[in-house]
Amino acid sequence: MACGNGAYGDVTDSRVGIRQERADDLAAIRELNRRAFAQDDEGMIVDALRSNGAVLVSLVATLRDEVVGHIVYSPVVVGEATGAALGPMAVLPEYQGQGIGSRLVEAGNRWVGDAGYPFVVLVGHAGFYPRFGFKPAARYGITCEWDVPDDVFVALMLDPERAAGISGRAKYRQEFTRNSPSNQVY
Repeated sequence: MACGNGAYGDVTDSRVGIRQERADDLAAIRELNRRAFAQDDEGMIVDALRSNGAVLVSLVATLRDEVVGHIVYSPVVVGEATGAALGPMAVLPEYQGQGIGSRLVEAGNRWVGDAGYPFVVLVGHAGFYPRFGFKPAARYGITCEWDVPDDVFVALMLDPERAAGISGRAKYRQEFTRNSPSNQVY
């Protein structure tokens, strides 16, 4: 896992802290994904990405030392360019709707942008991600390798100059196809 320079080691306010995952967070991350998605697939994707060294960044949200949210980014290839795939992203059901997911997305996008990735793609809820600047990926000529509606496959150009002209099918890591995420949104 990429760890960066510590700039995002702890982003906190009075209630919720955002930091990179630690080894002692892994069981909580797995359980968080199971509860948020009511299945084990997303936790298995996260574990497989981590095991295969395919995590660009993995952040947790904590409240009173409890892991209440998680987001992971992994490499995705579109044409000749490598960007970041966001997902899964999850918040414990009892903490949803309190801005924790938004803080995770903001911190994660900032991290991958600072790390030099020119774009982020994801399969996600059409009503949630546009607030961060995500637009249907089809507008950029980017298609998803899975059969999902255009409004849930979205992209964010973090570096429009470097992302100019990027188009084609987004090729996710193999860890995603083993767990059939085409019917899930993150």
